Amino acid sequence: MHRARRQGGGRPALRAALAMVCATAALVAVGPAGTADAAGTPAAPARVEVEIPGPEQGTEAGSGHVLVPAAGSPAKSSGRLSESGRAADGTVTKTVDNGPTADRLDVVVIGDGYTAGELPRFHEDARQKWAELTSVEPYTAYRDLFNVWTVDAVSRESGVSGDPDPATVRDTALGSYFWCGDIERLLCIDQPKVDAYVAKAPEADLVVVLANSAKYGGAGYNERSTTLGYEGISTASAGHAKSGQVAIHETGHSLGKLADEYFYPGVPDYERYTGPEPADSNSSTLTAGLMAERRTKWHRWLGEQSPDGGTVGAYEGGNYYVTGLYRPTDSSLMRTLGKPFNLPGVEAMIGGFYQHARLTTALTPTDRTLRLRHKAKVAVPRLHGADGRQPVVRWYLDGRELKRLQGRTEVAVAELWLFDLRTHRLSVTAEDRTPSVRDPETRRTLSSTVEWKVRL
Repeated sequence: MHRARRQGGGRPALRAALAMVCATAALVAVGPAGTADAAGTPAAPARVEVEIPGPEQGTEAGSGHVLVPAAGSPAKSSGRLSESGRAADGTVTKTVDNGPTADRLDVVVIGDGYTAGELPRFHEDARQKWAELTSVEPYTAYRDLFNVWTVDAVSRESGVSGDPDPATVRDTALGSYFWCGDIERLLCIDQPKVDAYVAKAPEADLVVVLANSAKYGGAGYNERSTTLGYEGISTASAGHAKSGQVAIHETGHSLGKLADEYFYPGVPDYERYTGPEPADSNSSTLTAGLMAERRTKWHRWLGEQSPDGGTVGAYEGGNYYVTGLYRPTDSSLMRTLGKPFNLPGVEAMIGGFYQHARLTTALTPTDRTLRLRHKAKVAVPRLHGADGRQPVVRWYLDGRELKRLQGRTEVAVAELWLFDLRTHRLSVTAEDRTPSVRDPETRRTLSSTVEWKVRL
């Protein structure tokens, strides 16, 4: 959703038009955008922009955006948590452990509407949603690049507000509620409360909030957190089979920096795009012919068969506009829930993964000089692509490749055949040579290096 902001004057028009379409004008007028405290520190914004998921029975992945209060539903507290609830609240668990936080993409999952007695179910719901996400490529192939953390948020009441109807109000830890902006499937949260729990987990890169509900719904908060650094928040109902698709779509924005590929027929000012070339990798003013001629955007994928069906080309309509902008395929996950990412989308997602994850993790400390009795060890995550391709591991001594050591993750200093008393530089590089990435700039991010000093 946030991609349209780079395109100039369309954002206010989009908000106004969608507010009218979705009957959310009252919310758009809520309060100032934010204030500052006495010390001059900017306060959290009073309103945030969220993406509305498509209808449960519909095909569009998203159906608009709207400004909503940053705070959650106005439920009144029903009292203090029990002693067991207070003890469990804020507990952090590393559910999927693939390595140190600094070298992995860390996903933080928080539940809302789970009482202390329901926390085991929250953990099972978190495991199921992660399994759903990693059943979609390229998450499947790259699942070992991720850590998953759960943070227990204990609610006083079970379930969330707005389920089953707007009159239902529940006192929950994160203030989640359906009927946000008078849209039944829009599942909003109290973002400051979510941030308080996110802060308990180590260096979150992506946040997922699971509501204790079987009602269809979700939302995408796709602004990067300036305080905690995570890329965005996706909300989803834990008990609905299709809600996980909403969360996956939102990661296309937050991690892949992809534009929405759907559009708004009949919305004023969105019949035709007339602005500059969008910055998004999957949105362009160019036809396939011009794209190939100028060697830009997804030109490297033109004519290829895409996993979402059909051939990569330039299909008119996308990034909210009916005409004037083109998308790579007819109906990828960035347009239609339940579809795969298209080829340019897969490439963008892999690039996004490597913005937060590294292929080489030093198991031997790098802050000391290794001697003959020592070994240099690294961990390299396994890839799970259908082609069986694994990272290429290469060792170098003073910049010269030691080809006899290729593929190994452990090397003894004695194997280096050092013949002088100088201090030498030993390094190891792991490189992902996936054919799913063709852009040279992105390819350069698909390798990482660890280095030690060694001597006799």
